[in-house]
Amino acid sequence: MFDLDRWREIFQTLSKNKLRTALSGFTIAFAILLFTLLFGIGNGLKHFFEREFAGDASNSIYIFSGNTTKPFKGLQSGRKVQFRNDDTKFINEKFEEEIDFFSPNIQRNGVQAIYKGKQNRYTVRGVYPDYQPLESAVMEDGRFITFLDLKKRAKVVAIGRLVEEDLFGVRSALGKNISLDGISYQVVGVFSDPGGDNDERMIYTPFSTAQGMYRENDELDRFGLTYNPKLSVDKALAFSNLLTKVMKEKHSVDPRDQGALRVINYAEGARNVQSFMLVLNVIILFIGIGTLIAGVIGISNIMVYIVKERTKELGIRKALGATPGSIISMIMQESIFVTAIAGYTGLMAGVFVLKGIGQRLEKYFIIDPSVETYVVVGATVVLIIAGTIAGYIPAKRAARIKPIVALNDE
Repeated sequence: MFDLDRWREIFQTLSKNKLRTALSGFTIAFAILLFTLLFGIGNGLKHFFEREFAGDASNSIYIFSGNTTKPFKGLQSGRKVQFRNDDTKFINEKFEEEIDFFSPNIQRNGVQAIYKGKQNRYTVRGVYPDYQPLESAVMEDGRFITFLDLKKRAKVVAIGRLVEEDLFGVRSALGKNISLDGISYQVVGVFSDPGGDNDERMIYTPFSTAQGMYRENDELDRFGLTYNPKLSVDKALAFSNLLTKVMKEKHSVDPRDQGALRVINYAEGARNVQSFMLVLNVIILFIGIGTLIAGVIGISNIMVYIVKERTKELGIRKALGATPGSIISMIMQESIFVTAIAGYTGLMAGVFVLKGIGQRLEKYFIIDPSVETYVVVGATVVLIIAGTIAGYIPAKRAARIKPIVALNDE
């Protein structure tokens, strides 16, 4: 039940002791402010690593060819390993159970794209439809490349969001024709990519179309695939090692040759990132707990001092008929009120500071420093509970003191 007289009494007490109230409020607000800033900066680091590894599926593997560095089986070093279409069939038949999505890849850089006088140069990749989940591309408009496009060798493209912005401005690119090195292609889709600017300035076309345009015979550049998500990290790494081994055998490459074939498995990177994030979360958690403990100690010390300072006042209240329960209730209510108001002030100040310095921290690998509301609210509740307990213990002790003893207290 709301007691107006009680609240008037509390506000009167706070107004008469401005310095005491300000010090206790500052301790609480500073603890929540520091807690918010630390968690916000920690989250900013997490956001940076999430963005850096967001461009590709976490279970993706890429196979690149290079030049041999060692002679093998009568073949000289310096020989280029050339992937061909039969490698596509070989890999899929050999590892049918392990592979989820698969796409060969042909890439041509610096292709001039023109639409009604606007032009720019982009990277064009010839891919299978399975390449979309490999790059985590999200279709914003239209569709991605289809197997029917591959069969027909259709001159169609799916373009990145920033390609559309560069060439078409605010207009939709869907259904329009663009010129790529003088050849007309129809835009069938526009995609976004969590990998950022470079991935959104990419143009995808059917693999068969790109191979006919940019390669002789059945040559291709590289392969991308995702392994079965049911595989553990260790099994995924073993799979990529076996894949490397059999591809070296197929192309007569020395098993010790590190330059002829390069296999990148994102599973290892994902495991390293997960380990780093776990350590970072533990560090943030310990710092946050330390901050809260410091705040709790500060509140406890202040409440002990406040009750000690008000010993005579409490003695007078008891002499006038106040019950121990009413004295305890008054002190606790005052403690909860100050803690809640100061905690909310610290929370708002922390959020404001994070928003103000957010962009300046990007050069330190901190992106969008923010903190979840429930985390800070939880921390504030902890301090409120601590303030309640800190107020209750000395208040209960003071309520037991006889009025005559309290009035003689120095």
